[in-house]
Amino acid sequence: MLKLLADENFNNIVVRGLLRRNPNIDIVRVQDVGLSGKDDTTVLEWASQENRILLTHDVATVTYYAYKRVRQGQSMPGVLEVEVDAPVGQVIEDIITIIECSYEQELEGQIQYLPL
Repeated sequence: MLKLLADENFNNIVVRGLLRRNPNIDIVRVQDVGLSGKDDTTVLEWASQENRILLTHDVATVTYYAYKRVRQGQSMPGVLEVEVDAPVGQVIEDIITIIECSYEQELEGQIQYLPL
């Protein structure tokens, strides 16, 4: 199963909903791993080292730095960009579908936009 990292400002209702649906999901928050206040490049580097897909609402800068990593030939396990005002239930279902139906490293170098 894919491992996830929730960005600092990611909706915690979604995080809790994911864990309610499947307590075995491997998800940590930026705050849980000492990355609070760190810039996007640091968060993406940590996600890469830990092989975690980044969940974020930050379409502006995370997208830029994620693709920059790809252009430079660096690892980028994937990003799930979630619209801020997307329905929570739909987002939870979409994330569950992605992590349960994707092979490890299938999202390498990709950004997926949710809701699907």
